[in-house]
Amino acid sequence: MKDKIEFIAFDADDTLWESELYIQEFEHKFCNLLRQYLPASSISQSFFETEMKNLHMYGYGLKSIMLSMTETICKVTDGNGSIHLIEKVIGWGQELLQKPVILLEGVKETISSLHGKYKLVLATKGDLFDQKRKIGASGLQEYFHHIEIMSDKKIDDYRRLIETLDCLPEKLLMIGNSVKSDILPVLELGGYAAHVPYNMTWAYEQHEGEIRHPNFIQLDSIKEILDKL
Repeated sequence: MKDKIEFIAFDADDTLWESELYIQEFEHKFCNLLRQYLPASSISQSFFETEMKNLHMYGYGLKSIMLSMTETICKVTDGNGSIHLIEKVIGWGQELLQKPVILLEGVKETISSLHGKYKLVLATKGDLFDQKRKIGASGLQEYFHHIEIMSDKKIDDYRRLIETLDCLPEKLLMIGNSVKSDILPVLELGGYAAHVPYNMTWAYEQHEGEIRHPNFIQLDSIKEILDKL
């Protein structure tokens, strides 16, 4: 493999820096905010259903979450909830949109080691402004040959990325924490993909089942990729 790879692409959220931890804390506070109307588990389920319904319109990211939370408030309270509830969601969301970026263990060491040996790519999805902010605050921007903020991470999205890079699929290695978004589409296109597990996964991104593919690499930590190349 190491003789074939020219481009190494990295997912961002929960691969390079913390993200889902903060999102789940946000959702926990949101469910607690509405506890007078329904149990937390029911609020969480209603919110998730609203998120899924809106995903094709709002895309991914914190602003999408805030809009879906606002809609969930209207639904759960039958439109009679206090404006204070929406103000709380906006305030918490804005705090998250300004939160410092915390790199995960081994990320800086790994990327600096690979820089200059391969063309490094950042391939992330989410809100354009928020992702740009996090990339800038991460201190990693200078290492990347190309940065792509994708509207989604399906096969056609990766196909467009590969065309942009002018790269053959078999010369690309994608590294990420989501099997559904970072691994399976790249393998289907004929590329290589390395899964770096994170200790929590958004329900939408969860994947069951073992991956059997010659181009798949399972890692315990991001630093392990250095020994695989």
